[in-house]
Amino acid sequence: MRIRTAVATDVLAVAAFEKAMFGLDAWTTPGVADELDPERRRALVAETDEAFLGYAVAAVAGDTADLHRVAVSPSARRQGVARALLTELREICRADGATRMLLEVSAGNEGARAFYAAEGWAELDVRPGYYRDGSAAHVLSLALAREVV
Repeated sequence: MRIRTAVATDVLAVAAFEKAMFGLDAWTTPGVADELDPERRRALVAETDEAFLGYAVAAVAGDTADLHRVAVSPSARRQGVARALLTELREICRADGATRMLLEVSAGNEGARAFYAAEGWAELDVRPGYYRDGSAAHVLSLALAREVV
């Protein structure tokens, strides 16, 4: 598996992946193009020679990085893909000056919530009815400060 910076030629693959993974909450193709714009976001792709495995996107504003999306193919889950994407993305955001990262995750996405808890994310808030399907969003935060040794 390799992780690389997303490029414009990834837009159609990510847009198709979005539609398959997120249904009503999927980004449109123009939305994906905006999210993969290196001037506005930090976006990574995980892949092998044979398959597109997933992607992660964040935006940095001041000292806060907002994790917009982490998505991994169902066939590649529980193989460290999301962890690898997030590890690299955290380093990029830290280098951009972020000291914390925020995200929203659906109350119904038990797998993702367990993953984030295991990675050290703390719940800040719950936003009822946040997603189009009516589910609540759990707002989570992770400190990005480097440990002093």
